[in-house]
Amino acid sequence: MLESLRLFSLAAQISVTTLADVFDEGGLFSQAMPGYRPRAQQREMAEAVQRAIRGKKALIAEAGTGTGKTYAYLVPALLSGGKVIVSTGTKTLQDQLFHRDLPKVRTALKVPVSIALLKGRANYVCTYHLERALADGRFARKEDVTHLHAIARFAATSRDGDKSGCSAVPESAPVWQQAVSTRDNCLGSECPNHQDCFVMQARRQALEADVVVVNHHLFFADVWLKDEGAGELLPRCNTVIFDEAHQLPEVASLFFGETVASGALLELARDSREEALAAAKDFVHLPAAAMALDKATRDLRLVFEQDSLRSPQHLLADNERFHAALGDLEGALGKLFELLADQAERSEGLENCRRRAAEQLAVLRSWCAGLRAPTFEAAAAAASKPAVAEAGKDAAAEPGSDDVFWMEVSPHGFQLNITPLDIARLFARQMDGERAWVFTSATLAMNGNFKHYTHEMGLWEADQGTWESPFDYKQQALLYVPQGLPEPNSRDYTAAVVEAALPLVQLAEGHAFLLFTSLRAMREAHELIKTRLAGLGLDYPILLQGEGTRTELLERFRTQPNAILVASQTFWEGIDVKGEQLRLVVIDKLPFAAPDDPVLAARIDKINKAGRNAFIEYQLPRAAITLKQGAGRLIRDETDQGVLMICDPRLVEKPYGKQIWKALPPMLRTREAGVVERFFARMKTRSQGDQPATETVED
Repeated sequence: MLESLRLFSLAAQISVTTLADVFDEGGLFSQAMPGYRPRAQQREMAEAVQRAIRGKKALIAEAGTGTGKTYAYLVPALLSGGKVIVSTGTKTLQDQLFHRDLPKVRTALKVPVSIALLKGRANYVCTYHLERALADGRFARKEDVTHLHAIARFAATSRDGDKSGCSAVPESAPVWQQAVSTRDNCLGSECPNHQDCFVMQARRQALEADVVVVNHHLFFADVWLKDEGAGELLPRCNTVIFDEAHQLPEVASLFFGETVASGALLELARDSREEALAAAKDFVHLPAAAMALDKATRDLRLVFEQDSLRSPQHLLADNERFHAALGDLEGALGKLFELLADQAERSEGLENCRRRAAEQLAVLRSWCAGLRAPTFEAAAAAASKPAVAEAGKDAAAEPGSDDVFWMEVSPHGFQLNITPLDIARLFARQMDGERAWVFTSATLAMNGNFKHYTHEMGLWEADQGTWESPFDYKQQALLYVPQGLPEPNSRDYTAAVVEAALPLVQLAEGHAFLLFTSLRAMREAHELIKTRLAGLGLDYPILLQGEGTRTELLERFRTQPNAILVASQTFWEGIDVKGEQLRLVVIDKLPFAAPDDPVLAARIDKINKAGRNAFIEYQLPRAAITLKQGAGRLIRDETDQGVLMICDPRLVEKPYGKQIWKALPPMLRTREAGVVERFFARMKTRSQGDQPATETVED
């Protein structure tokens, strides 16, 4: 009742404003934002979003770069008078929305709308765990001591505890793990610092705000899955808007699935040992069991000599070392669970560890049940029946027949994954007719067709709209596909790409992104281009993905003259470099996902067995959308100019490549090196002339 009264009061305070009053020449945006230019596409998209909000419908909206989609959905959302959740693909965009875009729109519209920023709990300092870490005094490195004390000083003065505000400590510093909480080790209302908890403070503000900005991972983990009360947000809202919605299928698969991760097991072992020493000192078996779990977890990783591996479960069936290590891990986790269950009533921390052990044990046994190998079954039989029954109470339901069981190994750990193949029905079941759902991105459709996306997400009844970019691509950009390159799977392909790209790098005088579809190709290209440029006497700064954070590398690229960035698909989206600093984007191959990926292989097999064509229906649209993301790095505003070089000959020589060709922005297109030279000459002439001074609004 109180919530209804609040929304009614808010709606009454918002003056009757039409979208024309906002977006047209001389409107509220023109008055409030110098340099704002009305765009028909922006207003049309805003009208579609407004219809969806008023009709409580679902809308899929693709808006090309420069359309101004952020303002197009924010304006009708803020004028609706209801509670709105905006979910983004990255924390970077989340911060941009909260700190820049929302305040700008709110000021221009003159509406009394309250806003809140809500991130995952790992982004906020936990004073309880911070105090414990300081008191414990065990650090792996000297820097950890300095960093932890800097975090303590930050926490004492910070209003929100958001670790992004602690500039003295890098966000990637390992010591942050000791200064934040996780879903697993949070004590909730039993925490002695509960009243002053930064996470709870952020959640209270979110519940009270009219517009809440989250990210996709948080939406699924803490809102949709209703973790620890944050699920209160969804029933109260009138509108959910997903920006960068092309990322949703992958994120949804992650959260609708189940995972046993080595990191979570090691944390459980560590926390169990610490809680035992604090609340059950007389029970010596518990620390020993925690150490056994720690050892079993590390031993399982040591089975694999590779730095990285993604394997379906069935390919591991004959690996006896893996079976033995997996059996040891299951036995160690089962034993720890039994002992925690016996001692859990002695402290809230031990009960928390018991719950975590139960959840991990149930998922581990679900994963192991698929092996059906005698070696493992013998080990599994040794586990206690009470532990199985008790673990089942706290765990998720048994996996379905469409689930894919697979393992991922990284340099520092492993994950045992159960991933659902079909998230469409899972997602569709969660939606309702009580609120509007808006899905927007610059890349959702394949030549105006949303069939691929609607099938993946279960949005069969959603309204659809596509708005082209207002940029003059034929004047601003050139798409170049060089002639004479070998087949993309040939051994010398990356060397050929570098040789073909080098003349363009020279014409652009650096100012280039070289984007590769694999880390191996990226590293090879980096070494080759360093050698070739040195031989030509060109001292251009060459930046490599991994030699610093993404933010650090982008800042260096923006500020260093003639810089070249060599990167993988991490830099294909969410990157915004305007102006002459970026004149050339080179992409080595069409970005088809590796066919040996366990989830992709299973999905392809399922689609083909149903009598459909997985390549045309699934693989091709995904590659086209990913390529559009990479191509979108080049032209970011009305005055940008540049060349997009796509080296893969399949783009023009294969029938399916021509479909992707048509999906790219309508740039001037050529295969002739001479045309590229003339285009760069024209760019140079233009850059020396007078350019109109305009403010770029948002992407």
